[in-house]
Amino acid sequence: MAKTSSKVNIKPVAGTQNRVVVEAAPAEEKTASGIIIPDTAKEKPQRGKVIAVSEKDDKGNKPEVKVGDTVLYGKYAGTEVQVEGKDLLIMRESDIFAIV
Repeated sequence: MAKTSSKVNIKPVAGTQNRVVVEAAPAEEKTASGIIIPDTAKEKPQRGKVIAVSEKDDKGNKPEVKVGDTVLYGKYAGTEVQVEGKDLLIMRESDIFAIV
């Protein structure tokens, strides 16, 4: 069974690569100088918190990330889904660049 947080009940399936479910950090509301960013100009966040991981892939490799890790990922990484009212991303572990 996949490791998951108690917030959302979701279990990623690995396949040929490990899968990770990430809750994206909220988009920035204003710039460092205090200018408010309108919704149409906000960029997609590239940071989020891991809330579930697959156990292992088809080759038996365990994921390097774990539930609770804050990660950095590519701008267009993953597939957006909504589960229990939360916006989540399901992505391959290889789409993650770093653990912060």
